[in-house]
Order: sequence, then structure tokens, then C-alpha cells
Amino acid sequence: MPNKQLIFEKRPIGLPEKDTWSLKESPIPEPGDGQFVVKQKYISLDPAMRGWMNDMKSYIPPVQIGEVMRAGSVGEIIASKHAQYPVGMHVSGWGGVQQYCLTDGQGFYPVDPSLAPLQTYIGTLGMPGMTAYFGFIEVGKPKEGDIVLVSGAAGAVGSVVGQIAKIKGCYVVGIAGTDEKCKYLVDELGFDDAFNYKTESIREGVRRTCPKGIDIYFDNVGGETLDAALAKLRRNARIVICGAISQYNNREAVKGPANYLSLLVNRASMTGIVVMDWAHRFKEGATQLGTWMMEGKLKSKEDVYEGIENFYDTFLRLFSGEKMGKLILKVEED
Repeated sequence: MPNKQLIFEKRPIGLPEKDTWSLKESPIPEPGDGQFVVKQKYISLDPAMRGWMNDMKSYIPPVQIGEVMRAGSVGEIIASKHAQYPVGMHVSGWGGVQQYCLTDGQGFYPVDPSLAPLQTYIGTLGMPGMTAYFGFIEVGKPKEGDIVLVSGAAGAVGSVVGQIAKIKGCYVVGIAGTDEKCKYLVDELGFDDAFNYKTESIREGVRRTCPKGIDIYFDNVGGETLDAALAKLRRNARIVICGAISQYNNREAVKGPANYLSLLVNRASMTGIVVMDWAHRFKEGATQLGTWMMEGKLKSKEDVYEGIENFYDTFLRLFSGEKMGKLILKVEED
């Protein structure tokens, strides 16, 4: 059986086209000393993947032409010459968009499928969950009673941020792109309110749902949404910049905030969150998130699609909004 791999072929301009990648087959690798082979089961699809394709300075080097497309993954070790990673262990790490991954273990860590479904380890108990936890707790610095606004609220990160905010005693408003998602946020995840930015202007939606202003804005979207939030900041507000999905496929310059002087007037702060900065505390984050899940305070939702051949169509769901929760591709062939 060959190893199907998605190879990065060219740097896109705007929204990537299908020929940005090619699907190739290669032999299943054999481990050398200090290496092991992971049979990958699930691949994480994240908006950050769009940024990794750009040949520019960022928090992580860009994917190089001819390389397997970078992605988080989870799977089972099927061959090993590494003392700490035996055959049968399940691991999560940067396995890329391929069915089998050869690694020396750097960036991989063990996971336990008896405690939670495997796909959860690239969702709520993985990078999205860590981003939500450390971004909100450490950068947002919530206090009981804070008014919290979350954009991209039905996504992998936003949905967890909103639930943590409720656990911390905050008033939480979500922004999403369908009435179904807004209903899900309120009825299933416990948000206090939500609005559909496709049927109500963003500025009006923010004014209506946050009449007293905003203490914490967790931004996954950027652009006009960030500007609307800036206009409603309260004294000492905190803005957490997690992503700017509305800008990732721009063919022109990124649109920055016009209302940035609100930061000065309100003595507010705007800080970026890159989850790898908190890697030394991931165990702490996973323990707390897992505890909240077991207590029924935190729900996890994964939107899983099958087949490495369907990578492109699934990837586009990141930008069309045709997903709910964490977007995942199952690459293991049954």
C-alpha cells in the first residue's frame, strides 16, 4: 500500500486553487535509529495553513515548494526504532497531509484514546484548545462580569473561548455566519447572545448585543469586525489577536483598523497570541480543558470529512464557513 502525500507545488495569490498542491504516492517509509513511523488517522485543517504558504517572515517558516503540506495530525505508531515511542502508541504532532509520517519525535507527544476520541487531540485538546485557553486566560485576563465578544465564534478556537468565558463568569457574545451557528452558540454552548454578520451589519450587531461596551474582544477575523469592536471598547479593555481570516486571501493590502485610537482613549491593549509560545504549559492546558470536559462544562465539536483526495474541497470550508467546530480530514483508509 503506498503512502499518499499532498505536495505543495506553488505559492497562491488570493484564495488557493486546486493546483496549489498535487497528490502523489510514495513507499511507506522505514524507520532508522531514533525514528518511528506514524499511520496517520486524522489531519487538522486550520486557517493558519493559508499563511504558511506565503514566502514571508512570520512566526513559523513558510512551507517550501515540493514539501508535504504542513498540518497537525494524530495517529498510531506502526514501526519504531525509538525507545520512547513504541509500536502501538498514539501520538499527535506535525505529521503533514499524508497517510504515513516518518519522524524522530520532535514536535510529537503521546495521547490516550481511552480518555477522549482521537480527533479531540487536534481539536479541543490540541492546538485550537491550547490557543483558546492561553489566549483567553493569559492574554485576555478575564474577570468575572467582563463582557466578552468573540468573532469566528462557531469555529474551533472561538467556540472554546466562549465556553471558557462562561466558566469564568463572563457575559459572552458570539459572531457567526449563519443563523444555525448562532443558535448553536446560544442553545448548545451557553453563549448569552450571538448575531449573524451576514444578515445584520457588524457595527449594528456589536452595538445591539454589547450596549455597555466590550471588556475582551477575541479576534479570529480582523478587518471590519475588528474595527467595529474597537469602537465599543470599555476602559482597560483587552483585544486578543488570534487570526484574521477575512484578510488571508486578499489580493490587495491587508485592511488595518481605522479605530485604533480607541486603544489610547480607553487605555486598552491589543496583543497577539501564537500558541507555540505556550508549549511549555500545554500539559497544564490540556489537563484543565479535559477536566472541564469531564465535568460537562466544555463541549467539543469536530466536523470530520473523509479522504485525502478530498483535501481541497474540505480546505475551502475554512473560508466559506461551511463547517461547525473543528475542521478535520480523515486520511486513514479503512
